[in-house]
Amino acid sequence: EKEPVRYTNLMYDRRVVRGNTYALQVIPVSTQPNPLEIQRQREARKRALARKRAKEQMQPRTPEPVEGREHIHVQTELYLEEISDRIIEVDTECQTDAFLDRPPTPLFIPAKTGKDVATQIEEGELFEFDIEVKPILEVLIGKTVEQALLEVMEEEELAQLWAHQRAYAELRNAELAEVQRMEEQDRRYREEKERRRLQHMQMLQKQKETTEKIAARAFAQHYLADLIPSVFNNLRESGFFYDPIERDIETEFLPWLMTEVEETLERKVLGRTMLD
Repeated sequence: EKEPVRYTNLMYDRRVVRGNTYALQVIPVSTQPNPLEIQRQREARKRALARKRAKEQMQPRTPEPVEGREHIHVQTELYLEEISDRIIEVDTECQTDAFLDRPPTPLFIPAKTGKDVATQIEEGELFEFDIEVKPILEVLIGKTVEQALLEVMEEEELAQLWAHQRAYAELRNAELAEVQRMEEQDRRYREEKERRRLQHMQMLQKQKETTEKIAARAFAQHYLADLIPSVFNNLRESGFFYDPIERDIETEFLPWLMTEVEETLERKVLGRTMLD
């Protein structure tokens, strides 16, 4: 279990997967190892090490050399081979021909095809530029001026539309501000009205509660005017109000006195009985 870590080539590590991984069964990371499987692997590893040690011990070995001699490795092949640490090296030279420059690439000229034909043009057969260009210039200038006039008219119309739009926006904003002011004023009126109504309701409720409290207090005073003396009289008659000294005499002294008198009388009766 505590073997030293041997650092070897990564390509010979069993944990490195080589080849197609399409059908590889990957164990999820969250799966916990089975303790029984780990114990089984440890026991199998111990048995393999024990078998290896037993095999090494059972393997026949060469007997130890006698005193004054030693074992050395010798060649037992049919042909002997000289063993040397230094490799035999031989120098060899080779002479090459002189380097020849590559000739320049010739210019590619395609082969001539077809026939050469000439045409004679007399004076006046072609069009006169100054004469023929006038209609085209008139059309171009007319179209340009017309397009410019249309653009100027469009810009003036857009400016008028923007002016009307700004005036309408200003009027609309003023109307919206007035509407918002009126809505805010109406909201304040409603809130003030609701607050006044609540204050009036609270005042009426307090007046009602005050009237009820006054009536209840007067009724309670009238009802309790004769109740308190009668209650105290009943309690006094029932024994709840008493003199502590008198009560102590009745509950402590008189029972003790009666007990002592009874004991004295019993002793006297006993003495007379014994005398008789």
